[in-house]
Amino acid sequence: MKEYQSLFAMLGQIGAEDWVKILPEQLRRIFAGETHGDLARWQQVVAELPVFSASSRDLSSSVRIGCDMDLTDIQRQDLRAALMKLHPWRKGPFSLFGVEIDSEWRSDWKWDRLKNHISPLKNKLVLDVGCGNGYHCWRMLGAEAKLVIGIDPTLLSVMQFQSIQKLYGEAANYVLPLGIEDIPKEMRLFDTVFSMGVLYHRRSPIDHLLELKGCLRSGGELVLETLVVEGGEDRVLMPSQRYAQMRNVWFLPSCDALRLWMMRCGYKNIRLVDIAKTNVDEQRSTEWMRFHSLRDFLSSQNNALTCEGLPAPMRAIFIADID
Repeated sequence: MKEYQSLFAMLGQIGAEDWVKILPEQLRRIFAGETHGDLARWQQVVAELPVFSASSRDLSSSVRIGCDMDLTDIQRQDLRAALMKLHPWRKGPFSLFGVEIDSEWRSDWKWDRLKNHISPLKNKLVLDVGCGNGYHCWRMLGAEAKLVIGIDPTLLSVMQFQSIQKLYGEAANYVLPLGIEDIPKEMRLFDTVFSMGVLYHRRSPIDHLLELKGCLRSGGELVLETLVVEGGEDRVLMPSQRYAQMRNVWFLPSCDALRLWMMRCGYKNIRLVDIAKTNVDEQRSTEWMRFHSLRDFLSSQNNALTCEGLPAPMRAIFIADID
């Protein structure tokens, strides 16, 4: 729990005492419990990672720690082998002392699509809901956020973050093994809240929008990215079984429908800043994620459709404010 002590102190300083009261016990239960059979193995990988001296760091144009000249060939090979034990790497890419983690998702492309539309993050308190291994959290820190907290219940993602955190060194950047339902309601703490690739996994998207709103302080900004479909205000797709082989996809609204949902939830100044079809260059199998990926989830006859015959993935980014 020592890696979170500085977070507890910071939360106390910014008025999140209610969260500090419950967070240590939440983390203790998760890391001490039988929550995943591989957790102990992943923790051992992180514990055995050496601490290297990085000649440079870059979080503004990429996530890069050190360079290949900082390590010997053997050290770099050992680092690569250790990080590969945390396979599969879904989000990235990362450049770690010359080890290039070519993740399934080119998460940097998504960041490039939104970074010029959001309010400056300098000195802001930022929450990233469903952050995965924290790739975007590092980019938010690179945008000079005061504190970045990512939450994601997937323990492998949390351990991947911890491996990068250990290589980077001390930073006001944390990923917690929690879902949004695990943090205090109506906390009203953060200047900016990101929810990217989460809404369509929620059985109640309206509740999710309200939970996100409850995390924002007055005047705060929501950055919402999700799967959408074409159509008007009354167009919402609910897959009968799977969507692109995913079991846990519930609602894919049109942009007009999603705007209406956000308006009904009390968001203001709602704007659609980007819409893009996901292609097989942005999401694909790699050496660092060897399982099936987008190419396998699309129709072999028509890449405008999923293998189930539904509209292929299209993602929209909305930004909105609260009073």
